[in-house]
Amino acid sequence: MGVRSGSKRTTGWRATIAVAMSNYIEAGSIIAIATSLSLWQDRFGLNDLAVGLLASLSANAFGAAVGAAIGGPLCDRYGRKFIYTYDLLLYMLGVLLAVFAVSYGMLLTAFVLTGIAVGAGVTASWTYIAEEAPDHQRAAHVGTAQLAWSIGPMIGYLLAVLVGPLGLLGSRLIFAHLFVVAAVTWWVRRGLAESEIWRSRNEEPGAQMSFLGSLRGLFSKKANLTALLFLFGVYALWNAVAGQAGIFQPRVYDAAGVTSETEQYLLQVLLWGCTSAATYLGFMLLADRVSRRWLYCGGAALGILAWAALIYAPANTFTLLFFAIGWGVSAGVGAQAFYGLWTSELFATRYRASAQGVLFLAARVLVGLLSVWFPVLLTRIGLDGLGLLILALLTASLLIGTLWTPRTRGKSLRQIEQERYGTAPTSDSVVA
Repeated sequence: MGVRSGSKRTTGWRATIAVAMSNYIEAGSIIAIATSLSLWQDRFGLNDLAVGLLASLSANAFGAAVGAAIGGPLCDRYGRKFIYTYDLLLYMLGVLLAVFAVSYGMLLTAFVLTGIAVGAGVTASWTYIAEEAPDHQRAAHVGTAQLAWSIGPMIGYLLAVLVGPLGLLGSRLIFAHLFVVAAVTWWVRRGLAESEIWRSRNEEPGAQMSFLGSLRGLFSKKANLTALLFLFGVYALWNAVAGQAGIFQPRVYDAAGVTSETEQYLLQVLLWGCTSAATYLGFMLLADRVSRRWLYCGGAALGILAWAALIYAPANTFTLLFFAIGWGVSAGVGAQAFYGLWTSELFATRYRASAQGVLFLAARVLVGLLSVWFPVLLTRIGLDGLGLLILALLTASLLIGTLWTPRTRGKSLRQIEQERYGTAPTSDSVVA
């Protein structure tokens, strides 16, 4: 859909921020679920498996996976703006159902709908932002999505502390605030211009592909397959841990000895505050200027140290603060921020959003499978028992991202595409 006659076009940083709000909404949804799961469990008399199902079918896992699988190819076929015209309408319906949920079935439906909307919106957001960003500020612009993603949980946990005395009503109010944010974002996005790169690429002969054609093209080229494997190793393995932390972190703190709900939430406010600061000061300001390989490696290594301390060190104040600060800073300059950047850089325009969808699908399915059993395993074998799996996943993500860091910094998307799919220009020498 085009911009209505006489309306003001939304471009530049304003457009970046409007699109990045998909990530605030995604993260906000996950935290709204995380801070309300115990309350819903008590309200509807749910067992741990039913709670795991709520988590796994939500914006944190399978719901988002389905949205990404559908939204990615549609985004490549019909345009980036097409997704923004409809995804938030579905999202608003989902959160309204959560606000007024009176049964487990109604709540489950709400979580599935918001998840689908989030999956479609987030895959389009990183794509659109990267395509519209200046070549030498692409990380700064893509980092805005990561910044919104980290501010969402920080505000979500603050709200959880403030409305905690209200019980389940307070959780409903948190979902209501997400409805308001989504409505305002949808209004602002009406003025978004279509991605210039997508529009010009779509005018080339053979550029328009069907839904299935886009997926067939994605899997038929070696350049695409190697990038998919690389990014799965970087993001999906890391997200298998981060996904559980995002939605079950209060339970993880409880397993580590912190039983006060207020203390758990305040630790999360500190963690996400550190993520927000590290995203801006570390990723947005540095990833366009310094070695991405060592920036990524440093963030990933800090995340491993933080989890090792939480799992194996004595559960005292120092350990908990070290974890919150270390994991928070790590997330700001770690796998998700670089994933959003590299996924936009490593695929040709005609495959870019479809690749986002496939990777997001794979990552969220992995999270979903683990989410079904994570609360059960946490209860039965404890944090120590899960420790080796957590550290193994994070270490694999560190090694893959560090060893095979793409050399894309400072290059235009067209130049990267030419190098990966055709004859590369030889005049530019750019470091990783």
